[in-house]
Amino acid sequence: MDAQTRFTERIQDLSERVDKHKESFEPPANPPAEEQAMEILREGAGPTIALFVEARTGRHMVHFPPEPYETLEETMNDWLDLYAACYGTDLNADFTIREAAELLVDTKNIKDVAELLTKVPADQS
Repeated sequence: MDAQTRFTERIQDLSERVDKHKESFEPPANPPAEEQAMEILREGAGPTIALFVEARTGRHMVHFPPEPYETLEETMNDWLDLYAACYGTDLNADFTIREAAELLVDTKNIKDVAELLTKVPADQS
């Protein structure tokens, strides 16, 4: 199996995972739910963005056809919507996976990536 096929299968798995999570997700009654937000980042948004970084660096340099690329980007945005909902924010995220990947490479921290992209939680100063 070639690298592109392996990555496409992993994208599909991540997409199915976020769909299941959206179905069972209940916004917190008293936001913020910081632990829940961090779990979403660690288990969902982080692995989604990291897959793109992995595919586009090192020996792989995988080029995604439009459909898997769009699925990956939509999956990341769905995870970020769930993250924001943990803070009581309705986001409707529309970020590019490339922008998120660059932030992850720069910061090496998924929480920083989420905060920089979504502006959630809002700056309290």
